[in-house]
Amino acid sequence: MRARHWLLAAILVGGFVYFTSLKRWSPGGIAEPVSRVGRLWTEPDRARGAGLSSDELNNIEVYKTASQATVNITTVVLSQDWFLRVIPVRGSGSGFLIDPNGLIVTNYHVVGRRPQRISVTLADRSSYDAQILYSDPSNDLALLRINARKKLPFLKLGDSDHLQVGQKVLAIGNPFGLAGTLTTGVISALNRSIQSEAGTLEDMIQTDAAINQGNSGGPLLDSQGNVIGINTAIVGEANIGIGFALPINRAKEMLEHYRARGRYARPYLGVRTIYVSGELAQALDLPAEGGALVVQVEPGSAAAEAGLRGARTSVIVGRYEIPVGGDLIMAVDGRPVNSENALSRALGRKLPGDTAELTIYRNGRTMKVRVRLGEAPIER
Repeated sequence: MRARHWLLAAILVGGFVYFTSLKRWSPGGIAEPVSRVGRLWTEPDRARGAGLSSDELNNIEVYKTASQATVNITTVVLSQDWFLRVIPVRGSGSGFLIDPNGLIVTNYHVVGRRPQRISVTLADRSSYDAQILYSDPSNDLALLRINARKKLPFLKLGDSDHLQVGQKVLAIGNPFGLAGTLTTGVISALNRSIQSEAGTLEDMIQTDAAINQGNSGGPLLDSQGNVIGINTAIVGEANIGIGFALPINRAKEMLEHYRARGRYARPYLGVRTIYVSGELAQALDLPAEGGALVVQVEPGSAAAEAGLRGARTSVIVGRYEIPVGGDLIMAVDGRPVNSENALSRALGRKLPGDTAELTIYRNGRTMKVRVRLGEAPIER
């Protein structure tokens, strides 16, 4: 009997020693059950409340505010198919509120030519029919209004004249119908010129913030949440990191004109010009500082009434035929015309009916001519 007791005790002690001395891996290299090894992932020391960087916090803060004032715009235009049947064609884009009473800025190409219906959807999913107050195809801009019967969130307009390459920007819009999408990037370049359906758009902001179809008309914001541009175009069919935005100061000028007159109207000089300077200007017997060489003066225009002269003949310079004999506009109100878009920018600061003092070069001498600007036709 005593031997059985000793045998039982030995078995118990041996079992205890064996199980308490086991290692994670058996001598044969076979892993033990997962429950004895531990988790298959790692996590931060502080699993909750992980800190966000200052840049992330800035993105979040700007988005929370700006997304509430960014809208989704859908249009219905009646068209004809191959069988001449009238069918509705839908389009979509973005826009943003600029005051609490329902004024919305967007691109002209978002609303298009005479849409049958324009619908605006706000961030809270409420939807309203919109009215076009004016459209300006040459600048790819349009102003809409909705009657929401409540005060609406809106964005503040910044200053696009003092932007810098490398500056952080944020874009909000509805790419491919995905409402409230945020992308970030930097200003890649300034003063770009691109071709659009309406012609050349100048002084554009280039950015690598992702812009796709549906982003058009949405805001490009600085790190303070101010609108510095209007997302307008991309290179190619989808985002490759090269997008363009209209400078917001161009829209601000139009809005000031609209406020002053109750409607927007662009000033109109009535000339067609080409920019010349340097060696080309000297080859044409013009001052080297150059300016806008008047090629054609529209009959009955402000320029015609002021006596401006267009080209009378043409000469061949290199491989190009250049109309010559017209006035060279060297300055507007004392500001030099020293780039291709300097004349249009100087005139864009004025209203129809305002007077502009042009410094021109004609027949070997410089003179000043005062012009009372006309009003450009507006396409509605």
